[in-house]
Amino acid sequence: MKALAAVTSALAVVIAVLVAPQASAASLTEVTGFGTNPSNLRMHLYVPDRVLSKPPVLLAIHYCTGSGPAFHSGTEFARLADQHGFIVIYPSATRSGQCFDVSSQQALRRDGGSDPVGLMSMVRYVLQRHNGDASRVYVTGTSSGAMMTNVMLANYPDVFEAGAAYAGVPAGCFATTDGSGWNSACANGNVLRTPQQWGDIARSAYPGYSGQRPRVQLWHGTADDTLRYPNFGEEIDQWTNVHGLSTTPTFTDRPQANWTRTRYGDKVEAISLQGTGHNVMASGMALRTIQFFGLDRTPPTSTTTTTTTPPGAGTCKVSYAVNAWNEGLTASITIANTGTTAVNGWALEFTLPNGQRITSGWGATYSPTSGVVTARNAAHNPAISPGASIGVGLQASHTGDAGEPSSFSLNGTACAVG
Repeated sequence: MKALAAVTSALAVVIAVLVAPQASAASLTEVTGFGTNPSNLRMHLYVPDRVLSKPPVLLAIHYCTGSGPAFHSGTEFARLADQHGFIVIYPSATRSGQCFDVSSQQALRRDGGSDPVGLMSMVRYVLQRHNGDASRVYVTGTSSGAMMTNVMLANYPDVFEAGAAYAGVPAGCFATTDGSGWNSACANGNVLRTPQQWGDIARSAYPGYSGQRPRVQLWHGTADDTLRYPNFGEEIDQWTNVHGLSTTPTFTDRPQANWTRTRYGDKVEAISLQGTGHNVMASGMALRTIQFFGLDRTPPTSTTTTTTTPPGAGTCKVSYAVNAWNEGLTASITIANTGTTAVNGWALEFTLPNGQRITSGWGATYSPTSGVVTARNAAHNPAISPGASIGVGLQASHTGDAGEPSSFSLNGTACAVG
């Protein structure tokens, strides 16, 4: 993968300025003998001084020419782990160029061999040795690590709850049959398939699997000249098809200048960065990934049942922002816990103006679709910690009144509106 390595050698310099030195006493530790490791990957582990009793696990995968320690020191994931109590695994590729294998037939099927098998050994090691939460395992990476993120989500959909790929390509796009690790056609954005075809490629990595699929966050710069921008659309095609979703966004906004964010239900989120090249990852993006994963929130206290906890009088606040057009609208809803105890399992009740009917939503389930509506938490966001907030939303049709609900109640308690 010399072409990718030549460009991403600069990524270490760019990414290293993203974070300040860590104040925590915790340190990065190399782990050996972690299990089956056919391609001789190295494993470094970051365990914060304070972790949750069953800590979530994040697999953070570096770019070509990089290493686990470089990705640790050059990104914000360890600092965020200090804040939120999860554990981070930093693998290192050891082959020439330090790229991960996303091309071989062994790598592109579950337990087929090569790097994915070693990466899964690392995850299992941490779950066993550190009492990790097997329902909260996540993967992220940039460039070569982003490509491997998509491969891991396809190979092990039963392991990962969500993943985030920064400047990657669809799972299976880099496949080769001649032993080469580089696929110029894919890198140049010339491998174009239908959503069904991409979905079939992802599903073929684990034939017969019919369970829940991971949520996916995608990032790409429009000026990427290493893994060119058409790959971004192909990734969207792949993961929306895997989730049985339309490629038409249910929500579009611009979180900051030059960013366009699209959402497809609550399963796929894609951020396009206008004018940005291959070195896409910048300060603050890791936090947005952690928020997408739900790692900034405390999970319910029970792993088998969800306790619906009233927030208490005057301890919740709801913001409801409408973006309307001729006969439709989207609404972004922020639910804040302004109290001192966590809300574990939530139901937000409100009344839609006459003529409005919900057509889709994200971050919650909505029932019924008109009149007095109850929005209930999704599987990934059941808890709202004290002082924290979560964002959900909906799309609706209307017959002329695109107004907002006048009041909200959370688990039966009235909330402030603002």
